[in-house]
Amino acid sequence: MIGITVHAFMYVPLTDNTEDKEAANRALAFNFAWILDPLVFGDYPQEMKRYLGSQLPKFSSEEMLLLRDSIDFIGVNHYGTLYAKDCIHSSCLCNDSTCSKGSDRAIRGFLYSTGFRDGVSIGEPTGMDRFFVVPRGMEDIINYIKGRYHNKLMFVTENGYSSPVSEDDDYPQDVKRINYHKSYLAYLAQAIRNGANVRGYFIWSLMDNFEWTSGYKTKFGLYHIDPQTLNRIPKLSASWAKGETQKP
Repeated sequence: MIGITVHAFMYVPLTDNTEDKEAANRALAFNFAWILDPLVFGDYPQEMKRYLGSQLPKFSSEEMLLLRDSIDFIGVNHYGTLYAKDCIHSSCLCNDSTCSKGSDRAIRGFLYSTGFRDGVSIGEPTGMDRFFVVPRGMEDIINYIKGRYHNKLMFVTENGYSSPVSEDDDYPQDVKRINYHKSYLAYLAQAIRNGANVRGYFIWSLMDNFEWTSGYKTKFGLYHIDPQTLNRIPKLSASWAKGETQKP
């Protein structure tokens, strides 16, 4: 089998107004379906066509035929959920570390995403600015994929908890990491019980490692790496993952 993995935030409206609800749907299309729709249906999402019009490139009929149903499974990298705010009917300013610059531009879908509403975070913060603990988002994103792509085979290829820097000294007893995985797995299990065709779940990561622009200071691993000896030191989460510890 061959497939593709897509990084997938879940998005919820910042407010209950119609514009923000549409922005949340648009966020999923511009950040997720943008990649998968061509590989499943042979063309870009209708949501993108609606807002970008002729600015969006077009596939030839030969390209569409080649792309359609060209993957056997969908890989999902999911860590958290964000609020989405419409930027078409209102102005948007990126003024916190969890939002992205250029939110009011076409490439972003004319929307603003953030982890905060009225100064309150959408979930418990982690060691990554945009990754908040929102377990329900796992079930929601899986259900979105299930519905949009006719329940195509799925694997959760990444899901994990990065410890805040202030908690690094307490890495042997990483109870928050265990609770994170238990809660996200519970919602994943609920989606599977309701028919989602999910066949695998992978924790990010086995070991603390070099995390892109965050380097070695961001820790996702079940094993701590001693920077002096390079020894792998199991955290409590490693014992939990092996079934040795049921309760932290």
